[in-house]
Amino acid sequence: MALILSIETTTTNCSVSLSKHGETLLLKEDYGENFSHAERLHVYINELIEEANVKREDIDAIAVSKGPGSYTGLRIGVSAAKGLCYALDIPLLSVSTLEALACQVKIDKGIIIPMLDARRLEVYSAVFSSTYKSLRAIKAEVLGEHSFSDYLENHSVYFIGNGVEKTKTLITHPNANFIEGKLPSANEMGALAYNKYKISDIENVAYFEPYYLKDFVAIKPKPKF
Repeated sequence: MALILSIETTTTNCSVSLSKHGETLLLKEDYGENFSHAERLHVYINELIEEANVKREDIDAIAVSKGPGSYTGLRIGVSAAKGLCYALDIPLLSVSTLEALACQVKIDKGIIIPMLDARRLEVYSAVFSSTYKSLRAIKAEVLGEHSFSDYLENHSVYFIGNGVEKTKTLITHPNANFIEGKLPSANEMGALAYNKYKISDIENVAYFEPYYLKDFVAIKPKPKF
């Protein structure tokens, strides 16, 4: 049996799932607009384990969404995942945030572009086929009216994630389809994590770091006079 606990904290969605052999058994998440990870993450984990009627010792691995995404959200999720792995002496699996987000789109043909909001007109994005094959590496890029034009010219393109809101104001190509109101979720992580678990594609718990993509920049508060 492969019972995997998955943790997703890269956006405002604090999400935890329990999956068996890649199939989600239970899911708890807060699909709100505010970050609640510090308050809710461990509560959700405890509730999930209790509702599933399993013990922590029954869990075979912990999967964490590795980014890109919110710097603070990533730190909270990875810290929780590492703590559980240390305490239970079980493997740590990392799942690409954008790959899991792409898996929310079910299409027969076309291109899937998951995107997460970054600063100003910038997004973190990746490109996948309808079968979730990676077609382009993850990038941080500034949006413009000609963004993704090489894909849009020849394919129906499905944009998903919290970067969609600003993308749809810039890209007006008829092949562009915008899936709104979606955030990365632990629901899609189970299958991806299970594939890694089967081939022992695990992380070093001591040295694993989230995939920030860009350096963290602290904004200095304005001086008060």
